Amino acid sequence: PRHVMEAKPKRGDALAISGRIARGDVIESVNGVEIEKSKSELEATGGCVRLAVRSKEGERATVVIRRQPALVPDQSHQQATAGIGVRIDREEGKEEIVVISVPEVGAAGLGGELREGDVLLEVDGRDVKGLSCKDIAPLLQGESFSRVFVSVVRPPSKDKLRIGIVRQPAYDVSLLEQIREYKKAVKAEEEKMQQAEGEAACFFIDYKGPSDAMGRPVVMDGAERGAPKGKKKTKGEEKAAKFAAKQAAKAAKEAEDSTKGEKAPKKEAKKKEKAPEEVVEDDNTPPGEKKDMKRPMLNSYSPKHVEAAWNEWWDKAGFYRADENSSKERFVMMLPPPNVTGTLHIGHALTCSVQDTIARWRRMKGYNVLWLPGTDHAGIATQVVVEKKLKKEKGVSRHDLGREKFVEEVWKWKDQYGATICSQLRRLGASLDWSREAFTMDDKLSAAVKEAFMRWHKEGLIYRAQRLVNWDAQLKSAVSDLEVDYITLEQPEKLSVPGYDRKVEFGMFWEWAYKVDGEEQEVVIATTRPETMLGDTAVAVHPDDERYKSLHGKFLLHPITGRKMPIVLDAELVDMEFGTGAVKVTPAHDPNDFVTGQKHKLEFVNILNDDGTLNANCGKKYEGMHRFQARYEIIKDLTALGLYKGSRPNPGMRLGLSSRTKDVIEPVLKPQWWVDCKQMAADAMEAVNDGRLNILPAQHKRKWFDWLGNIRDWCISRQLWWGHRIPAYYTMMEGEERKIPKDENFDRWIVASSEEEALKAAQEKFPGKNVSVLQDEDVLDTWFSSGLFPFSTIGWPNTDSADFKAFYPNTLLETGWDILFFWVARMVMMGMQLAGEVPFNTVFLHAMVRDAHGRKMSKSLGNVIDPLDVIQGISLKDLQTRLEQGNLDPKEVVKAQEGQKKDFPNGIPECGTDALRFALCAYTSQGRDINLNVLRVEGYRHFCNKLWNATKFAMMNLEGYQVKPLADVMQDLQSQDRWILSRLHRAIGEANKSMSDYDFGGATSSIYSWFLYDLCDVYLELCKPVFGLDSPHARAAQVVLHCCLEEGMRLLHPFMPFVTEELWQRLARSPGDPESIMIAKYPEQDASLVNDKVESNIKAMQDCVGVARSMRDSYGLKPSQKPLVYLRCRSQDSLAIMQEQKENIKTLARLSDVNVIAQDAEVEKGCGMRPVGDTMELHMVLKGMVDLDAEIAKLEKSIASKSQELTKLKATMAAPSWEKVPDNVKEQTTSKCESTEIEVQALAKALETFQELRAS
Repeated sequence: PRHVMEAKPKRGDALAISGRIARGDVIESVNGVEIEKSKSELEATGGCVRLAVRSKEGERATVVIRRQPALVPDQSHQQATAGIGVRIDREEGKEEIVVISVPEVGAAGLGGELREGDVLLEVDGRDVKGLSCKDIAPLLQGESFSRVFVSVVRPPSKDKLRIGIVRQPAYDVSLLEQIREYKKAVKAEEEKMQQAEGEAACFFIDYKGPSDAMGRPVVMDGAERGAPKGKKKTKGEEKAAKFAAKQAAKAAKEAEDSTKGEKAPKKEAKKKEKAPEEVVEDDNTPPGEKKDMKRPMLNSYSPKHVEAAWNEWWDKAGFYRADENSSKERFVMMLPPPNVTGTLHIGHALTCSVQDTIARWRRMKGYNVLWLPGTDHAGIATQVVVEKKLKKEKGVSRHDLGREKFVEEVWKWKDQYGATICSQLRRLGASLDWSREAFTMDDKLSAAVKEAFMRWHKEGLIYRAQRLVNWDAQLKSAVSDLEVDYITLEQPEKLSVPGYDRKVEFGMFWEWAYKVDGEEQEVVIATTRPETMLGDTAVAVHPDDERYKSLHGKFLLHPITGRKMPIVLDAELVDMEFGTGAVKVTPAHDPNDFVTGQKHKLEFVNILNDDGTLNANCGKKYEGMHRFQARYEIIKDLTALGLYKGSRPNPGMRLGLSSRTKDVIEPVLKPQWWVDCKQMAADAMEAVNDGRLNILPAQHKRKWFDWLGNIRDWCISRQLWWGHRIPAYYTMMEGEERKIPKDENFDRWIVASSEEEALKAAQEKFPGKNVSVLQDEDVLDTWFSSGLFPFSTIGWPNTDSADFKAFYPNTLLETGWDILFFWVARMVMMGMQLAGEVPFNTVFLHAMVRDAHGRKMSKSLGNVIDPLDVIQGISLKDLQTRLEQGNLDPKEVVKAQEGQKKDFPNGIPECGTDALRFALCAYTSQGRDINLNVLRVEGYRHFCNKLWNATKFAMMNLEGYQVKPLADVMQDLQSQDRWILSRLHRAIGEANKSMSDYDFGGATSSIYSWFLYDLCDVYLELCKPVFGLDSPHARAAQVVLHCCLEEGMRLLHPFMPFVTEELWQRLARSPGDPESIMIAKYPEQDASLVNDKVESNIKAMQDCVGVARSMRDSYGLKPSQKPLVYLRCRSQDSLAIMQEQKENIKTLARLSDVNVIAQDAEVEKGCGMRPVGDTMELHMVLKGMVDLDAEIAKLEKSIASKSQELTKLKATMAAPSWEKVPDNVKEQTTSKCESTEIEVQALAKALETFQELRAS
């Protein structure tokens, strides 16, 4: 059970500003955050605290508590301003009174706070400059709890401030005994509740202890101290003490009366049983068959029940399939292929929700829609998963099995688990054309990959070269530049490195000297990677550096390898002002040094094995040693040789980490296959410039040009076994070992579609030689096949295929901005070069999904949201169990579980697919990240329930209804009917425009507002009295209600497909209607139904209703009380409008009647009055219904405020500068002055009425 909170007031408690807390109330949330055992959470909260509570009867309410310091008798109290706790004094020789102390206790202030150093100017408008402290004290002390306003000047800014404070008299020591009694009562209540509930609990009990004059509990803080001894009390203190004692005695008597006759609850007392929940049976519709809509509707919305069966029926019925022979305008979009290893995450859910909404909208707009599904073979991820599985289950590695057997195992895994992500997408209602589902390793797509490679190689765009690659030693493979994450180290830091058992320090410069060969001179260099010195082949200096001119042309001796290294002159590589002005050159392991090595024809020495250990080029001592272990051994050796000079921080160092394994990336010289991207990148930029390709949001265009303008050639070789094996073969001469040598001859490579073709080409290339061929072991980068996806999936390279002709180029690419360069740019380059056209017209990039606090989702933070958990719900216990079963470090598990407790204290409620989809679309705003709050998703689940209930209401009032055209009843429509149709068609127009602009947040807002605030909150309420009549108006209202629901469901369907289909199928249908809502026509705005005048009239009616409801609330009227209202109108227009709307006002505001009268007409005595804008007054007859004294006080305050405003306006108009004021401002000010004067007169009249009513 949820814990509840005890009413044991702490220092600072003041229960309660609004609402009331009663015995046994359960606290459900504090400031909007649900709590479970939150006594400490509530106690730690300061300021205004808003509690959501539930009574024993199940009623919910909101209670506001203000945390305010309780008063404690203070030794300096006689010199303090009563209850505020500030001592004031006059500094000698100065005519000012300064606040010199503000004790912790007291109640300063309701508006602002007093601070030390504040100079008092006035108290409640009275100038205090000439008064002494003795004179001022009575002004501040007072005899009751009332407000007082103090004006001060605050140094050093000299700002004048007006601070509201509360007078609080000192407490008499006699209260202490009553506080002790109260504490005993609390303890006794705790024991009773513990016996009744069977467990300890914190709870609210009725507070009957001593209270102040404002009804707040009075509690001493810490040690109970009496009044100061030896000092005579002032008259104010004596009166205050008597008053507080009187209040406390009264409270004590009430406490005694309330406990008379009460019996302690028995241990066996049973808890009040909850009403049984509705039983929702599992749907038994056969897969692919249509759900039976003749079954009665459930009492309330159940996501599980509603979402069952529809997706399978839609798919089987062929609603998802695109027709390659259709004459309709096409709309083509592909789902970014998720990894075959993947399971649904919130990013997939966002992409799917947005894309399915677009696809369904376009389909309903009459387009021939192809939304293409597929999965990516995910070379690295899949190989790692299967390798781990084989190791765990069979104890073997891929090398034990060999390539062919290993690839067979991967295919088995794919067949068994690869469909998981697609089945989860179906769960989201994805209306993908599953008949065209693709996999990047399918035969068709594999043939396209091979063709693309061969074409580009033939055209010289793909070439073989030995260059530096980003090497991931954990993967034993090259990775692309885009798969390297860079971190910046502002100071030295020790980091964990995969595959190495100790942390490694980064962010440092290490310095040592190289001796000049044959001389005693030395050259000092610095590096961030000492281990790479084993690959040094030169040292560079600036040709103009005087320090090294004597060394030009000489050599340095490598202290470990014995290698002679030339001193080279390079003005581009070396900055004379940085460090020692000498730079070590490692051509095989640094991009800049690689260029230097080529320029000076240096030796290229590779020091690394594929697994990150050092190779034979490093000498026997270091061969086979881990590279980071070698770092420390090299420092030791250099120190022993007397060459090591020390280390120093390197602030701002950038360190590249693999995005896959988090290993430190090593630049390594490797022969690889490369794509020349320069011209293709230029073409892709030109396509954006000339409008063939539109990128949204527009801010991403700058990134597009920045990246493509600085593009480097693309390394497409990957040292894996799973993937598209590169169709390149190395020519082997007779007698050579069947292995591609490290010093390969690039001229021997043959690119061909098969080994037979390659052998034939090799024989032609090397005539008279006995040759054989050996295929490259490497596979292509996964992004190579993904880049072909827009056209390889629809028949390319066969450009005459029906699908290619019908669906290329695509219309839209919708995806996350984070893969703009990984994938989007490459698709554009490949599509333009291979298929002849830009692959899609528009790219829409949605934002990233973050948690409710704006943090990136991370398993270690415990804030990762699984979409399926949101759809079906999950308890906190199950969430935490899942963490324990994962692969997080135990310390991270504890941290993540704490995060889950904070974010999901009661788990995640069942929200359903429709609510999740709608929330994700509602959050989607161009260029903004999405801070996903599950509570907002739950709010949309309640919205679904609202739709459910609205439809149930309609079904009750449309029983036997036969569909009629709206035109047949236009003459019988009332104003509310015309209004709801106008609002509907305004929403339709806004939704269509927003969808065209990819403004999904705008579309959801328009639709949600119409359903909730127009249809449910207003129109359905206005229909209730009408449906009770047998009249043309009632029959017309039936037509309008059916029209609204039917069109409204179609309007909402792209966002919430399941609940709209379920409800739409239950509405009355016309002959020839489509079989499903998803192939029905999307609503189009009928401009003739948009009626500004009617909307304005209903808005005026709603303003009146709002004022009437506000008056009911402020006067504390019960729902059963239905007062009479007079609406006094100041113009003939408003009079006519209100005459027409009086019945609507009566219905919505729960009134007995509404009398609409002209401005000069009299109203009944005993009315409360409030203005409705500047054209009407609402007079509510309150005789016998309200507290007259309170209402008189409110009116007096309003009159004072409005009179002050009126005085200022008149002063402005009377000022000499008034003549210079622009005419439009004069007109506005004059109008404002007139309306304010009328308001003051009306308020004064209302005050007079209340005073007369009180006197009578």
